[in-house]
Amino acid sequence: MNRLVAVQRVLRAAAPYRVADALREAVCGQYAAEEAEFLMADYGLSTLRPVAGSTVGGSPLPVHGSPAGRAFGAQESFMEDLPGGRVRLHLPVTVRGDRLGVLSVTLPPGAPSQEYLGELAEVAQALGHEVIVADRDTDVYLRARRTDRLTLAAEMQWQLLPARSCAGPQYALGAQLQPAYAIFGDNFDWAASADRLMLYVTNGMGEGIEASLLTNLGVSALRNARRADLSLADQAALADQAIYAHYGGRVHLSVLMLDLDLSTSRMQVVDAGSPRMLLVRDRTVTAVPFDQQLPLGMFEETDYVPQEFALLPGDRLVFVSDGVYAVAAPGGEQYGQRALARAITAASLLPAAEVPAAVLRELTGHRGGHKPDDDALVVCLDWFGEQDGEQAAP
Repeated sequence: MNRLVAVQRVLRAAAPYRVADALREAVCGQYAAEEAEFLMADYGLSTLRPVAGSTVGGSPLPVHGSPAGRAFGAQESFMEDLPGGRVRLHLPVTVRGDRLGVLSVTLPPGAPSQEYLGELAEVAQALGHEVIVADRDTDVYLRARRTDRLTLAAEMQWQLLPARSCAGPQYALGAQLQPAYAIFGDNFDWAASADRLMLYVTNGMGEGIEASLLTNLGVSALRNARRADLSLADQAALADQAIYAHYGGRVHLSVLMLDLDLSTSRMQVVDAGSPRMLLVRDRTVTAVPFDQQLPLGMFEETDYVPQEFALLPGDRLVFVSDGVYAVAAPGGEQYGQRALARAITAASLLPAAEVPAAVLRELTGHRGGHKPDDDALVVCLDWFGEQDGEQAAP
C-alpha cells in the first residue's frame, strides 16, 4: 500500500473531530515529516488559523504576507526554504472551488520534496473533502474559522450561506460579507446543476436579529421554491407570499435573482430591490439596469417578470448590496459613483474568489475612519463559456 493511499484511508476512518490530528499523524508517519498542519481561513478572509483536535492550534498567519497565505491566494503549491536545509510545503485545501485553507508540511533535510509535492497536493484535496463531510457532525472547524465571537445574527447568517466560492468548467464564483463577525441582513445563495446556475443576492430590511430572521425566511422560501423546480418568477412570487403572510407588509426583502443557462450563456433576471449588478466587458465597467420590481413581501400576491441578459465568454459580473455602493466618503461621494468601478478594475487580474475581498478593502479606505453602519456584500461571477472536454473543479 503506497503512502498516499495509506493517508487517505486514515482520513476516511478518522472521527469527525480528529481529522486534523489524524492527518498530522499519518503524514508525519508516511512522509517522515516533522510537522503537518491544517490551517483554515477565518470568516473575514484575513488569517489562516491552525486546527488541532478540539481546539485551535498555534498562532494564526496572515492571508496577505505569509508563505501559507501565498499558496492560499494563488491556489498553487508553494515551497518555503527553512534554515538547516528543511523545507515547508504549503498546499491549498480547496473543494470544488471552495477555498477552505492550506495544508503546511515541514520536511527534514534531504527529504525528496519535489517527489512528495504531487502526492501531498492530493492529500490536501482529500483533506478538504473529509472536512466538508466531518463539518456536519462537529464544531471544531467552525470554531477554527473564528478570530472573534460572532454576533447571534451573524451566526444565523453564516449557517444559512453556501460556500464563499465555487467553480465549474464554465464559471467561477466568489462572495464575501463585511463585517464578517457582525452581519445581519445581507446574504447570497447559489445552486448549480448540469445545465443551470442560479444565483441570489439578498438584503433583508432592518438590523440585527430581525433582519437575520427576515433573510432566513426569504432565502428558505426561495430555496423551497427552487427545489420544487419552479420558474424564477414563481420562486419570487412564492417567497413574496411567504414574507407577506408572516409580516403583513411591515418589512420587505430586496433580492436580485439570476437563472443562467450554462449551454446558451443567456440568463433570466428578476430585480426586486436594492442589490445591483455591474458588468466588466472589454475592460470596461458598466452598471446593468433592469426594470425595478417590488421587493419581496411589500404587498400581497405581487407578480414578477424576468428579464433576459446574455453573457459573452470573458465577462465578469459583480453584484453589490447598498451597504457597498451607497457608502459615503468623508467628502460625501458615494462609493458607487466612481470608486467602485476603480476598485473592480484594479481587481481585474484576480480570480473571482478574491475579487469581493479586494473590493471590500477598497471600500474600507473609501469610508475613511467612519465605522460601517450597514453590512456589505460583494459577489463576483466570472463567465468562461462552454469548455469542451473540461472537468469540474476538484
